[in-house]
Amino acid sequence: MPKIRTHKGTQKRFRVSGTGKVMRRKSFRSHLLEHKSAKRKRQYRSQHELTGANVKMVVTLAPYLRGR
Repeated sequence: MPKIRTHKGTQKRFRVSGTGKVMRRKSFRSHLLEHKSAKRKRQYRSQHELTGANVKMVVTLAPYLRGR
């Protein structure tokens, strides 16, 4: 059986936690930060878990992500 190619954009955007959860970065942190509160910007820093069908899609695009 041949190897499956990993989607490189997916590989760069998602990580797997120690317990095997697929983690993502929060959006809205790239620009227009001056009017956002410090609390809001601080909360954007943390990684969040992917849910449901999104996990299935990411695992399809990057099948070897979970194996690390």
